[in-house]
Amino acid sequence: MRTATSRTLRIFTNSLIASFTRPKSSTYHHRPFSALPTTTRLLLHSQIRKMASSTKHPILLKKPVKLACIQLASGADKSANLSHAADKVREAASGGAKIVVLPECFNSPYGCDFFPSYAEQLLPSPPTAEQSPSFHALSAMARDNGIYLVGGSIPELAIEEGTEDKKTYYNTSLIFGPDGKLLALHRKVHLFDIDIPGKIKFKESDVLSPGNSVTLVDLPDYGRIAVAICYDIRFPELAMIAARKGCFALIYPGAFNTTTGPLHWRLQGQARAMDNQIYVALCSPARDMSAGYHAYGHSLIVDPMAQVLVEAEEGETIVSAELDGTKIEEARSGIPLRDQRRFDIYPDVSQAKVSS
Repeated sequence: MRTATSRTLRIFTNSLIASFTRPKSSTYHHRPFSALPTTTRLLLHSQIRKMASSTKHPILLKKPVKLACIQLASGADKSANLSHAADKVREAASGGAKIVVLPECFNSPYGCDFFPSYAEQLLPSPPTAEQSPSFHALSAMARDNGIYLVGGSIPELAIEEGTEDKKTYYNTSLIFGPDGKLLALHRKVHLFDIDIPGKIKFKESDVLSPGNSVTLVDLPDYGRIAVAICYDIRFPELAMIAARKGCFALIYPGAFNTTTGPLHWRLQGQARAMDNQIYVALCSPARDMSAGYHAYGHSLIVDPMAQVLVEAEEGETIVSAELDGTKIEEARSGIPLRDQRRFDIYPDVSQAKVSS
C-alpha cells in the first residue's frame, strides 16, 4: 500500500509541478520548484496533503465491540480472588462485553514481598492446574462466557530446564480467546523502579525481571490489540509500535498509586490515545487503604480523539464502552498524522523487533 501510494503521490506531484514549470514557448526555460512563487508552492503542498489524507486505509476494527474494565477488589486469598474475578467477568459478559480486562496483579496483593509466594509457573504451556491455578481459571472464564479476556497480570515463576534452583520472576499478562485457548503472553517490559522523596519508593527489579517484547494480539472477530502493563504506558515507543502495526486498541492493566495516579494516570491514557489515534483502556485494582500498596483506581477508556468515554472512581466497579472503528478513521482523516510522519527526519520505531 505504501509503495503504491508513494508512487501515485510522486506522479501527482510531478504532474502538478510540470504544469507550473512547463515553458510557455521555446524561449522559456524550466524553473526549479524552489523558484516558484510562495503561493504556488503552498498550493502544491496543499494538494499533496489532501491526496495523502484521502488515501484508503484498512479499517482496524472490523465491527463495533463492547470493552469492559473490571476494577477488582483483591485480597490475600488467591482462591477467593480467582472466584471473585470469575463472578465479575460473568457480570461484565452478561452486560454485553466481548473484550474484558482485569487489573494488574488481580490474583494477589501487589508488592515485592508478595511476588515470589504468589508466583505461578506458566511455561511450558499449558501448565498443570497445580503449577498455575490462575491460568486455568482465566481460561475457564473466557470459555464459559465466550469472550476475549485480558487477564490483568499475575506474578510468574520461570524455571530453566535443568536448573531447578534458578528462579526468575515476571509480572505477566495472559490473554485468552472465547474458546479458552491462550492467545498471547506479555511480560512487563519496564519495571516500576521509582523514588519520589517523601511520597513513594518502589523497586520491582529487586524481585522481578523485565520482558523483552512488544505484545500484539490478533482477535479474529475484531482486529488487533496491544497489551502492556502499568509502567509500560510511560514509554510511548511501545504504543507507537503497536499503532503502526495496525492495533485498534492499547490495553494496560495497571496499578498506579495514590501519588502518581492523580498526576499522570488519566493524562497517560489520553496521551497514548492522542499520539496514536486509537482506543486506550486502563484497568486498575480497586483501592484498599488497609493494604500495603494503595492503588489509585479510576479505570478508564479513552477514544481516538483522546476523550475519556468512561472513568471509575476508586471502589470496585465495572466500566465499559463501545469501540467503533469508524471513530478511528474519523480521527485519522481529520488530523492525518499517519500520512504526515517524516521518516526522512526521524526513524520509524515500528521497524523494531516485535513478537506477536
